[in-house]
Amino acid sequence: MKVNDFDYTLPDERIAAYPPEERGSTRLIVLDRAAQSITHSAYASLHEWLRPGDLLVLNNSKVIRARLVARKPTGARIELMLLEKHEGEQNLALYRGRLRVGDLLLAHGAELTVEALPSDGVARLSCATARLTDLFEAHGSVPIPPYLKRDAEELDRERYQTVFAELPGSVAAPTASLNLTDELLGKVRAKGVEIAHVTLHVGLGTFLPIRAESFEEHVMHREFYTIPEASARKIGATRAAGGRVVAVGTTVTRALEHAAPKLFDGGFSQEVSGEADIFIYPGYTFRIIDALLTNFHAPRSTVLMLTAAFAGTELLQRAYQQALDNGYRFLSYGDSMLVE
Repeated sequence: MKVNDFDYTLPDERIAAYPPEERGSTRLIVLDRAAQSITHSAYASLHEWLRPGDLLVLNNSKVIRARLVARKPTGARIELMLLEKHEGEQNLALYRGRLRVGDLLLAHGAELTVEALPSDGVARLSCATARLTDLFEAHGSVPIPPYLKRDAEELDRERYQTVFAELPGSVAAPTASLNLTDELLGKVRAKGVEIAHVTLHVGLGTFLPIRAESFEEHVMHREFYTIPEASARKIGATRAAGGRVVAVGTTVTRALEHAAPKLFDGGFSQEVSGEADIFIYPGYTFRIIDALLTNFHAPRSTVLMLTAAFAGTELLQRAYQQALDNGYRFLSYGDSMLVE
């Protein structure tokens, strides 16, 4: 199996350029792996597909306002995109324009200094008068995905963020949970389903298609995550009781599967954190998750391959074709899929 096997034609009109008028009003397609069946449903009916004793695992990372325009003293414009948070301070940014080490940048009354250029197109910045993240949060714009082919608008400040977002650090949303509402989460709890949170700060790498032709040639991006002790205990208890661990999104899946060795070694009784660089594609054996809620993904993307690894390539291909034939909306603001 090659990367080309995960290429498909996605017409522009199938990409959801904007969120639905009402959060949670999107569609849901349900894949039953055991029966190899496909059912069309609604996202608002998610609780009906869950079972008492299940555990819904959510990513509570908060999307920061990561895009900022700065200028050199000469007036030259430099566009900055703050990169996702890792274990240290968020001080790396992609940039457009010409920069050298030592350059001074001016942005909204603050002075930024280029401390280093660690790789092509990436600058390490410092700010003497404010925390870099505070400056971006006060004056930056929402980093909506490039495939939306538009500038961020006021509505994106609310809608490109989950209702339970808590810990700042992502530059892309955990999109599978963008349509979760407080009302729906209440119905999930009323069904007897527990909820746990992990934090994985989503990076720009989630948007990038694989350029290599074989899986082995691809270098996976890293994303920092933390699984709190309370969540680890809930996962262990759910597994012990025979319930299902339902990952809401590929970000949660990557965190849990990367942490699997430490979770098992620690008896699901301690906090686990790390840098997830796990590349999941068909042939992978899942150790933690039992069901996956996710969106419809871009061609040749690592998240599409992860979903295929879990759903099975043939069943996923059938589901995608049905979604295209039935007018489903794709990518970040689009419809969703539950794989059981």
